[in-house]
Amino acid sequence: MDNQRQRDPLDFTGTVAVVTGGTRGVGRAIAEAWLAAGAEVVVCGRHEPDALPAGGKRRAAFVTADVRDPEQAAAVVDAAVERHGRLDVLVNNAGGSPAVPAADVSPRFFTSVVTLNLLAPFFCAQAANAVMQRQDSGGSIVNIGSVSGLRPSPGTAAYGAAKAGLANLTRTLAVEWAPKVRVNCVVGGMVATEGADDHYGGPEGVAAIAATVPMGRFGRPEDIAGVCRFLASPLAAYVTGAVVEAHGGGEWPAFLRALGQAPG
Repeated sequence: MDNQRQRDPLDFTGTVAVVTGGTRGVGRAIAEAWLAAGAEVVVCGRHEPDALPAGGKRRAAFVTADVRDPEQAAAVVDAAVERHGRLDVLVNNAGGSPAVPAADVSPRFFTSVVTLNLLAPFFCAQAANAVMQRQDSGGSIVNIGSVSGLRPSPGTAAYGAAKAGLANLTRTLAVEWAPKVRVNCVVGGMVATEGADDHYGGPEGVAAIAATVPMGRFGRPEDIAGVCRFLASPLAAYVTGAVVEAHGGGEWPAFLRALGQAPG
């Protein structure tokens, strides 16, 4: 893959990318960024959207799949290779969890959340690695993590634990699959997606929480997409096993807010 782009290192013409959960939110922005950069893109989800991601003159192909099932996860990779003959980039974006107090969560719910946010990325990565190892150009895998995996995650204990595991999994796979396949993780902070207002209590809640971030705003889906493009590009040819935090500086320290020396 790296040898195909001599001029613009962020031009992905001639490459093929799979983006799981790439039909909405951050995943859609990632898919559209790759399409605009000239790549062929395959997205997957449990339900086909009304409109598929588009960028430049391209539109993503869609595969119906629940990536929590290892066979369905592998089928997404197989579909991309069958359609385009290769696979250069996998972005493991599918994930998430509703809020449930740890004292009340059921074993079934906890298991489901961990499966979606930790096991599913592994299932997809394992299938992608099998293809990429056979290619002279290798490939790149980017996992989408969360600040919930770096700090306490009250209300979403399973999600936070799974994302913490995803960061460790990233580092381990990077060692096992080098030098052909690079594996990195983007730790996203709070991102303004379709459901942000509802999740954070409307525009006033969003504004109040944004004030706790040093950058003074929520992230945008394209902010995460940009980091993903860098990590999959030749600019990051020597970067693997990295956990890159794209969270606007994190949060102002609580003691500064208590002293009135920070917003929030």
